[in-house]
Amino acid sequence: MDRRVLAVIERGYRGALEKQFFDELYLATELHRQLGGLDILLRGSAVPYALDAGPAPALRIGTRTVDTLTDPHKGLRTLLGVGVRVFVEEPDIAALHSTHPLIEGIALVRAGETAERWSDYRMVLFL
Repeated sequence: MDRRVLAVIERGYRGALEKQFFDELYLATELHRQLGGLDILLRGSAVPYALDAGPAPALRIGTRTVDTLTDPHKGLRTLLGVGVRVFVEEPDIAALHSTHPLIEGIALVRAGETAERWSDYRMVLFL
C-alpha cells in the first residue's frame, strides 16, 4: 500500500529576487506529483502562509518596484487544488493573534498531533 509523504515547513520566508521563480511550495507541488501524495505541516514562522490574506505586497527597492515575488497563499491554494493536504499547528497560529481565517481546506491540528502519526508516512521531509 502506498503511503503519503509528510513535508514539514517551519521557516516562513517572503523570498528574495533569486527565489522568485522557485520556492518550497513549488517544490512541494513536484514532490506531490513524483512521490504519489504529499501532506504539508506548517509550523513556526511558516504558519502565516495558512492565513486567508491578500497577496504579498510588491517590494520597493529605491526607484524599482519588484512585484514578481512568490506568494505563499497562492502556492498553498494550488497545492490544495491538486490534492495536497495541509495542516497548521494550533499554538503557532494562535500566537499570531490574527483576525484572518485559515485558507479553506487547511486543517488545524494540536501541537504534536502530526508528529504522533509520523510512522504512518512513508517518509518525513523538512523543506
